[in-house]
Amino acid sequence: MSVDEFPASVERVAAFLREAGAESRIEQFAADTATAEAAARAVGRDASEIVKSLVVVCGGRPVLALVPGDRRADTEKVARAAGASSARVARSDEVRTITGFAPGAVSPFPLPRVDLVLIERSLLAHPSVWVGAGSLRHLAVLPTSELVRLTKARSADLVSEL
Repeated sequence: MSVDEFPASVERVAAFLREAGAESRIEQFAADTATAEAAARAVGRDASEIVKSLVVVCGGRPVLALVPGDRRADTEKVARAAGASSARVARSDEVRTITGFAPGAVSPFPLPRVDLVLIERSLLAHPSVWVGAGSLRHLAVLPTSELVRLTKARSADLVSEL
């Protein structure tokens, strides 16, 4: 599929990656990749290498929490890392308003309404990771260091204990 054939939401991600000079690749899949498990099956990787881009409202401020696909975000830890007293996962309508992406298709970039991105520190152990690319059937793969650079993410402990 050529870039010209990407849906508008995916093209927005592709344009951001091109303009940032990012080392990345966007792929389209026949099946939905809306869940981390489905994305892991589609790319043939472990769910720990899939990044869930979760919008968390921390004291009224939208924060993006990047967590591994095989773990659950702990909203109390996200709130602490964001310097807020409380946090909750954003509702579907809030996700669309804040990110411009549908739930399950959220890309960690570009997100002009989000000024804080947190990344679960265990993701940093992977040389590369897969992220949402703006649709339920598109994912982008990039070096983890690129993800941190592009999102200006701060690492923190963001997940529940196993």
